[in-house]
Amino acid sequence: MCSKPNEAEFIERLSSPDTRDEAFRQFFKLYSARLYVNIKRLVANQEDANDILQDTFMKAYQNISDFRGESSLFTWLFRIATNQTLTFMTRQNQEMSMVVTQSEDSGVENMLADEYFDGEELQERLEKAIATLPAKQRIVFNMKYYDGLKYEEMSDILETSVGALKASYHHAVTKLKQILEDTE
Repeated sequence: MCSKPNEAEFIERLSSPDTRDEAFRQFFKLYSARLYVNIKRLVANQEDANDILQDTFMKAYQNISDFRGESSLFTWLFRIATNQTLTFMTRQNQEMSMVVTQSEDSGVENMLADEYFDGEELQERLEKAIATLPAKQRIVFNMKYYDGLKYEEMSDILETSVGALKASYHHAVTKLKQILEDTE
């Protein structure tokens, strides 16, 4: 495990042609596992999550010069990963335009088959319920519930108002409670 470097120095290393490649290897080691978990919760399929993770780091590598330092480096990277995931989900929904339940059940089955998934019954029910949420509510719920992010952090990542995020989270929790009560 590598230690987290001073962010200003790290950004300088990421931006410099002489140190860029090594700094990006460290950048990947620091953040890839955390991002992968977040992406995987949203897309369920391991191969898709790996592809999105790779696309996220490629986009960051290509656009590091656009980083303005208005947020932390991880927040900027998390925003890229979230946007890549949303783009993937939108494209997938457009391509599939099949019965939503079939794709959600398939995604949940893939997740449950994953060797890293803890298969406790309540967790399985929660994951199935989360899979039925609209994409934005699913993202907001995961960021708040699993990652423990504050609304202000989520606002920076998703570029959405705190009020809209609170509403999305409230709607998600309400729907999840109802689904879980109905499946008891």
